[in-house]
Amino acid sequence: MPKMKSHSGTKKRLKRTGSGKLTRQSAFHGHLMDHKSPKQNRQGRSSEVVKTADVKRIKHQVPYL
Repeated sequence: MPKMKSHSGTKKRLKRTGSGKLTRQSAFHGHLMDHKSPKQNRQGRSSEVVKTADVKRIKHQVPYL
């Protein structure tokens, strides 16, 4: 049986923590920062843990992450 291919876009956006959870970057922090509040910009720099409801779908996309 050949290896499954990982989704390249998903692979670049996620990391696994030491405990095995998946982390991602916060949303709404790509551009147009000037009209957002400083608090929103500051919190957008941090990473977040992926919700458990999404983990099953992501495991399909990136089986070896």
